[in-house]
Amino acid sequence: MPARKLIIKPLKSKPKLPDGFEAETWAKLQDAVHAVHAKRPVSCSLEELYRAVEDMCLHRMADRLYGSLQRECDAHIGRQLAGLAAAQTADPTIFLQQVQACWADHCRQMLTLRSIFLYLDRTHAISTAGVKSLFEMGLQLFRNHLAEHPEVEQRMVDGLLALVSAERGGETVDRSLLSNLLRCFTSLGTYAAVFQEPFLRATVVHYAAEGQHYMATTDVAEYLLHCERRLAEEYERCQHYLDPATRKPLIAAIEAQLLERHIGAVLEKGFNELMALRRLEDLARLYNLAARIHALDPVKAAFRAYIKSTGLALIMDEEKDKEMVTALLDMKAALDAVLHRSFQSAEPFAHALKDAFEHFINQRANRPAELVAKFIDAELRSGGKGGKSDDELEATLDKALMLFRYIQGKDVFEAFYKKDLAKRLLLQRSVSNDAEKGMITKLKAECGSQFTNKLEGMFNDMELSHDIVSAFHRSATAKSRIPPGFDMNVSILTSGYWPTYPILDAVLPEELSRSQAVFKDFYLSKHSGRRLVWHNSLGTCVLRAQFPKGLKELSVSLFQATVLMLFNDADELALEDIAAATGIEDRELRRTLQSLACGKVRVLQKEPKGREVDDKDVFRYNRDFAAALYRVKINAIQLKETVEENKKTNDQVLQDRQYQIDAAIVRIMKTRKTLSHKLLVAELLQQLKFPIRQSDLKKRIESLIDREYLERDEDDANVYNYLA
Repeated sequence: MPARKLIIKPLKSKPKLPDGFEAETWAKLQDAVHAVHAKRPVSCSLEELYRAVEDMCLHRMADRLYGSLQRECDAHIGRQLAGLAAAQTADPTIFLQQVQACWADHCRQMLTLRSIFLYLDRTHAISTAGVKSLFEMGLQLFRNHLAEHPEVEQRMVDGLLALVSAERGGETVDRSLLSNLLRCFTSLGTYAAVFQEPFLRATVVHYAAEGQHYMATTDVAEYLLHCERRLAEEYERCQHYLDPATRKPLIAAIEAQLLERHIGAVLEKGFNELMALRRLEDLARLYNLAARIHALDPVKAAFRAYIKSTGLALIMDEEKDKEMVTALLDMKAALDAVLHRSFQSAEPFAHALKDAFEHFINQRANRPAELVAKFIDAELRSGGKGGKSDDELEATLDKALMLFRYIQGKDVFEAFYKKDLAKRLLLQRSVSNDAEKGMITKLKAECGSQFTNKLEGMFNDMELSHDIVSAFHRSATAKSRIPPGFDMNVSILTSGYWPTYPILDAVLPEELSRSQAVFKDFYLSKHSGRRLVWHNSLGTCVLRAQFPKGLKELSVSLFQATVLMLFNDADELALEDIAAATGIEDRELRRTLQSLACGKVRVLQKEPKGREVDDKDVFRYNRDFAAALYRVKINAIQLKETVEENKKTNDQVLQDRQYQIDAAIVRIMKTRKTLSHKLLVAELLQQLKFPIRQSDLKKRIESLIDREYLERDEDDANVYNYLA
């Protein structure tokens, strides 16, 4: 079947629109616009109206249609805002509600009109330059008429600011009203200029006054809490109704008025109190708030000043020296809690704590070093542990070592620690060898092997002594020459490791002096070329004593034993008789007799009675002595922390320091050959590990010049030359 052709021919004449098409169509659309503005039902269906708009656009009437719609909207919006301008209500909230209703009507009406004129909006408005979308056109008209009625805009802003102020004052306000009207400003593009600027100005005024009021009427802790609460409230406002762009300048304004203006007064008024009361939560709040305004440096300075002043008051209180170390440890624990829990372990604050602690603890010469050594001695002495477990003891020693790190006069600490360690070892009063060695290991880690060399030597002496005495007890000499029932233990000490003890002579009982001679012969036979010196003042004895009320063992010093054994042959002896028989130095003898006749355990009786031992006193064997325990310890009257003993230790430290200074000067000058006084002092201060005054350095330099190690330069008296 042959294919057919379809031919389309143009119309002979172009179709024409009916007369009056545009006017009739617009009249229908205009009636719909009026109905929308009047909030009454539209007479035609929305589909019919949409088709009418489409027809007009297809026939190139879009531009005129857009203009007609714009004029209708312009007139309606003008009437609405004129009505708001004429509103006479005095209540700002009612006025804002009227504005909100007007704005809500406008938005709904423009959305309805856009749905009717959607074809116009999607074709003509989009494709034509300079023509806004229908909704944007409505916003532009609303903005223009609002500008023509500035009193409306001003009343809106005043009302909104009043609502915010009321809410800041604790009142409940309509947040939806605030949110809707602020969105109105945002939609119109006038939020920043019309509302935000006056809002921020009002905020500054409000919080400036509030900050002054609260600083004058509340304490610092309450003020900080108020600042934190206010910032949280303003953040919440930004989330609920303020524009997000307002948050940054708003928070900055509040921080400036509540924090920046008053941070100095806050620190001056209440920082020390917060520290003293250990208000960790409030201090953490202060830290966080100060961090917001980059004001941590003043807080750090206040922290450092508090530590210095508090620590200095503690260090300088001589009446409380006995509790000083415990108080320092408590203070350090409290400061650590503040640092870690309140100041987030910030490194600058940790440095401030260290610097301040090191500053005040070294303001009182050598006393803190001495007291720290005594504290450790009390912890390591048997009976001083106070029921602590090994872990608790180690923790306490670690804390004491922390104080030791801050002390510059470590040589003072070493001198007193060595003296106390010697007593613990010789009198066997250490809580345990492991604890002692653990402490020395800690000191070695802190200060190096040179610092602990003598301490380790003391331990080595004790171990070697044990081996030598064991060999002595096994030897034939001891078995043949030491009487049965007599047990002897000797500690052989290397004089360079141990403190210097005074040698106090005494006429010992025959049994004791014979045993000493036997041991001396044994020792020198094994170690020729050595010299033994007996320190009788350090010796101890256990005597078995028969009293009418029972047999007792008396744990006494060697001098006490020497005195008591005289009463084996006499019931009564005068002081001068005892002195002649024992040969003990007078002061030591009186102290020994006082411990035997005037202490808690009185194995002797003194006539006349009294606390002090006088020249004419007579001593008798106490036949009425009784004690609940079989083994009775009679403590010597200790000259425990006498001024003379401490002065001797401190003088020895000063002497050692002079040797160290001289050695350092010679070492530096030997290297440099020629050096000015200023540079020499600077190098000495850097090298020496203990605090020293420049005047003391000058004295040592003069001493070396006198001894011809150095000489002054002929051309400049402030320059020294090394003499080889």
